[in-house]
Amino acid sequence: QVQLVESGGGLVQPGGSLRLSCAASVSNFSFRHMAWYRQTPGKQRELVAAIRNDGTRDEIDSVKGRFTISRDNTKKTVHLQMNSVTPEDTAVYYCKVEGIDYWGQGTQVTVSS
Repeated sequence: QVQLVESGGGLVQPGGSLRLSCAASVSNFSFRHMAWYRQTPGKQRELVAAIRNDGTRDEIDSVKGRFTISRDNTKKTVHLQMNSVTPEDTAVYYCKVEGIDYWGQGTQVTVSS
């Protein structure tokens, strides 16, 4: 059984920062690959950043150098540090256990002045 609870979203001005958190309830968390996705109305959900069980990371080009994914295996949490945000980053952000078809409720991020 999987449960993911995202938090940390909100309204932020362009150029600002936000830190998203995901509390995961899943067996063998430290062995799981985790990821953050985002979705805007009318568009498909897209992968933003991923972190493997060995700690290696990938991000999509549009967020490279601005977003950083991290994990804490002790606390079973995944974070997304978002810096230098732009209006194009506005979306609902979801964390996911890769390989498991389950989505939490997501957290809304709105970038606007």
